[in-house]
Amino acid sequence: MTLLVFLAVLSAAAMHAIWNALVKVHLDRFLSITLMTLGMGFAALFALPFVEAPKAEVWPYIIASVIFHMGYRTFLIGAYKAGDFAQTYPLARGTAPLLAAIGGIVLVGEVPAPLAIFGIMLLSAGTLVMSFRGGVHLERFNLRAVGFALGTSIFIASYTLSDGSGARLAATATSYAAWLFVCDAAWALVLCVAFRGPQSLPVLARDWKAGLFTGVLSGAAYWIVMWAMTKAPIASVASLRETSILFAMLISVLALGEKMTAWRAAAALGIVAGVVALRLG
Repeated sequence: MTLLVFLAVLSAAAMHAIWNALVKVHLDRFLSITLMTLGMGFAALFALPFVEAPKAEVWPYIIASVIFHMGYRTFLIGAYKAGDFAQTYPLARGTAPLLAAIGGIVLVGEVPAPLAIFGIMLLSAGTLVMSFRGGVHLERFNLRAVGFALGTSIFIASYTLSDGSGARLAATATSYAAWLFVCDAAWALVLCVAFRGPQSLPVLARDWKAGLFTGVLSGAAYWIVMWAMTKAPIASVASLRETSILFAMLISVLALGEKMTAWRAAAALGIVAGVVALRLG
């Protein structure tokens, strides 16, 4: 992994943590995350005239990714309803790199270097420690939140492998991302009307600025990740992306008023050690 790819994925991690925090504090998380998806798709529309349309062999990856992303958002909303941000977010993100690494070995035939594997394990361990020992109300740890968070991680690993493979097969990562975002937004709008009815559309329209802001953040962050997966191993990029946990911890402490504990500090050190191992690997 080159220094440019390394720094780009770190910036994507920061953007990812920010939009997740914005979704967490919204009163209606379903509409909030739908609005973000629509904002991402709307921004991507302007890129379509300048990118190549996907070839036939690329479309199955886009379709699969849309399905995986819908599952991801559904479980993410459920996790945020059941648990606090500092606990559900790390658990959802922390197990995904391990699943992506296993999937990369089995499905893509991509085996990370030994030091990179060690980094993936360190980073995942740090995020799990932050989740299970870093929550504000550990004595009331919610198994329902754990279930939703683990389900979220499965969908994360699934769309990561699908998009990494699809972006490599497409003409460019940018063309793949643009078409994926537009298709994802169209399907999200259909589901929103189906579940919430046409009356939800004026509600979305009133907050279009927030949707465009979070959509651009989310889209830019994931476009960087897809581009990075065409330049470096999928598992390594997916793991490095989870440094968003560190940014999420800062957001939870500084903006959401959650506590900094010794366990969180220790977990953060483990994540940093994992990042260093990934960079050296």
